[in-house]
Amino acid sequence: MALRNATRRPGADAVRPLIAAHRAVFPGARTDLLVRAYEVADHYHQGQMRKSGAPYITHPLAVAILLAEIGMDTTTLAAALLHDTVEDTDLPIGQVKAEFGPEVAILVEGVTKLDGAKWGDHAEAETFRKMIVAASIDLRVLVIKLADRVHNMRTLRHHPRKEKRERIARATLELLIPFAERLGLYVFLREMEDLTFSVLEPDAHEKVRARVKESAADRAPYIDDLLPRMRAELADAGLKAQVEARDRHLYSVYRDLPDGPLKPRNATRIVAVVEGTEADCYVALGALHARWRPLTPRFRDYIALPKNNMYRSLHTSLLTGDGETIDVIIRNPAMDRVATLGVAAQIREAAGRGGHVTADVARRADLEWLERLLAWQPLAGSKDFLDGMRTDLRTDGIVVFTRDGTPVALPRGATAIDFAYAADPETAAAAVGMLVNGMRKSMENRVVHGQVVELVTGPALYPPDSWLEVARTGQAKVHIQQALVRRDAENASAQGRAMLVRALTDRGADLLDLEGDGTAFSVCRRLGYADLDELYQAVMTGDVTMDALLSDLLPAHCPTTAAPTTAAPTALAGPDVPG
Repeated sequence: MALRNATRRPGADAVRPLIAAHRAVFPGARTDLLVRAYEVADHYHQGQMRKSGAPYITHPLAVAILLAEIGMDTTTLAAALLHDTVEDTDLPIGQVKAEFGPEVAILVEGVTKLDGAKWGDHAEAETFRKMIVAASIDLRVLVIKLADRVHNMRTLRHHPRKEKRERIARATLELLIPFAERLGLYVFLREMEDLTFSVLEPDAHEKVRARVKESAADRAPYIDDLLPRMRAELADAGLKAQVEARDRHLYSVYRDLPDGPLKPRNATRIVAVVEGTEADCYVALGALHARWRPLTPRFRDYIALPKNNMYRSLHTSLLTGDGETIDVIIRNPAMDRVATLGVAAQIREAAGRGGHVTADVARRADLEWLERLLAWQPLAGSKDFLDGMRTDLRTDGIVVFTRDGTPVALPRGATAIDFAYAADPETAAAAVGMLVNGMRKSMENRVVHGQVVELVTGPALYPPDSWLEVARTGQAKVHIQQALVRRDAENASAQGRAMLVRALTDRGADLLDLEGDGTAFSVCRRLGYADLDELYQAVMTGDVTMDALLSDLLPAHCPTTAAPTTAAPTALAGPDVPG
């Protein structure tokens, strides 16, 4: 049945909150597509209910509203309304493409989970692999997935099974939250962290919530006194800035929780949004440092060296008297938008008043972390891919530099081995050490944030086995595993060929002659092997018996013997030939 004949009117009333949120950001947006997408989703989800007892359609509508509130474009909102139809109903993706166009179809297909019955234990890993590939075409796939998880986490309390709630929360913490960080979607990240915290550690969550609430009155006078003084210092420096206190979310407080009383810096940060350029941000930093002594170890310059998710700000910590310290973040308005919305801020800006962006805007494969995942994921099995992705997406990363100043992002705890494969996978196996400030270090040494690392290379063709245990990143581990498999295969092939050479020599024959006239290759292909290396490897492993192979290569010299026994077969079977 055509989609146009499969829907019920009207949908405009139900979708009114979505339209209002969308037009608050894009006053000129056309919303007929949203009405149509809602009606189709409503029709196909008829009879389906959430664990909470609410009609299923409330979920895709809530996801679309979440995306509208962060300023996503009309196409993304339409895809969000339809994002579960292909997975959970009988609506085929071809009909979505025909009705709503290829962009909506790509987004819907990208967030559709693979069939668990078909993929079994590999379903989760292969779904994420599929999503990563889709994100290389259109990053909005990941944005929709994150909004979907935010709403699912909001309603997770309705799931009756505790172990299922904890499994979903743990997957959110290990995989979805890192994706939110890499896309700069801190508005989603903070909420998901607090929600997973409440599920996985409910007692700790309640204690932190209570401590933050109880200490609010004690912290308020300090903050109320400090803010106007900071504003005055910046004004005296000729700067126009908004200076405000922003509460840290509960999980952030928990990670920095003191044993004693909750201090202002434990629960609050000061954010100064300076009207002006990057240079003005440094002027603001100088003005505050001139007035209050900075804690140098806590200073971070994310303007000169942005995070790998486009985040840019200056972070400092100030001694403000009476033993108190406060964390201060300095940025301009453009940086402030990216600090909250990340990639959504770029899409929002490109969409203009009409709420429409071209596909090229969302096809940002220039994110370094995404390029790395795309590069090594085809080589990894399901488990290795999932484990490697967990490591590579860790948020507590570092940046080191090549000799020419190129930054290389790595997870904390990474070694020179990880650096080598991140910098140049083609030559990494030849690395035999590294130089840090002119000092030679082993490849097993950890690299430190801000170091300039130069690799020392040698003639090695393959990495040593020990690297596999030391490497941290999925990229390094997968490349090392592949290299070791190739090495072992080549060694086995060489040994198998040597065994065959000796056996033929004993019979007065030369393998070079049999290879040269095509006899060896003909036998190889007849037995189902792709090349001679595979055949010789099979000889070494015992998959092909020497007597049987000699009878094929030298039939005149090896007459048929008595009927074979199961212990010593004379029949020769390759991998594609039934035994």
